[in-house]
Amino acid sequence: LLQQSTLYVNLEPCSHFGKTPPCADLIIEKKIPRAVIGCADPNPLVSGRGIEKLRLADCELQIGILEKESQELNKRFFTFYEKKRPYVILKWAQTSDGFLAPQNRSRMNISNDYSRKLMHEWRSEETAIMVGKNTALFDNPKLDSKIHGKKNPLRIVLDKNLELPSSLNLFDHTIPSIVFTEKNKENETNLEFVQMNFGNSALHNMLSILYERKIQSVIVEGGAMLLESFIKEGLWDEARIFKAARHIENGISAPQINGIQIYSEKILTDQLIILKNNQ
Repeated sequence: LLQQSTLYVNLEPCSHFGKTPPCADLIIEKKIPRAVIGCADPNPLVSGRGIEKLRLADCELQIGILEKESQELNKRFFTFYEKKRPYVILKWAQTSDGFLAPQNRSRMNISNDYSRKLMHEWRSEETAIMVGKNTALFDNPKLDSKIHGKKNPLRIVLDKNLELPSSLNLFDHTIPSIVFTEKNKENETNLEFVQMNFGNSALHNMLSILYERKIQSVIVEGGAMLLESFIKEGLWDEARIFKAARHIENGISAPQINGIQIYSEKILTDQLIILKNNQ
């Protein structure tokens, strides 16, 4: 019976109308007598109000149980409200000698099939995916998840002067997509052109726009210049790097990055390393 139960939640029950009615009100309505709450909600619309509602309704509370683990579980949510930007994941695959691609930019699979399948799973888990102009032009990626039944992320490309051809897969109108540019252009079906300043604060400007649009996470898949820009500005939270067995001797160098290693796994011939930003 609910009236004799204990509710365990990793995040404070909400107290406002959003996509759903207030969770705290439903808990009170169902007369659940006890709740164990991992961490408080950083959303200013909640921020302790859900806890206060439950206290006033004489619900017995335990707060801060496994708090760090609960914050990690909700890291995108916390980053969104505390840093006022999406949670940024940098992702790339590099050869054993430290290159992202051949010098002539010819398309080449560096990581193995199992690693690439994992990458497509990751795409389905994030709100948006981003590439720079050169990656869009030379690789012509579709940036979908390619996993049956999984959602596709919002596709984002940076094209300051609108130089990319309309024939690219990114502009096929099948998946909602955004082009950040300094030019003015009319939107098309599933394709929005967003004007912004590409000056010294280009990445900050772009992430602010994504924050305003309630984009909670973005996975940045290249190219080298875009990845290095995020690293230089410190605007990243997690880096997922596949170090492959392939050796090409010359090419476009992989970014240099410093962070705290939080995970490592061997995936057949590839080594997956995940870093966390320590800034």
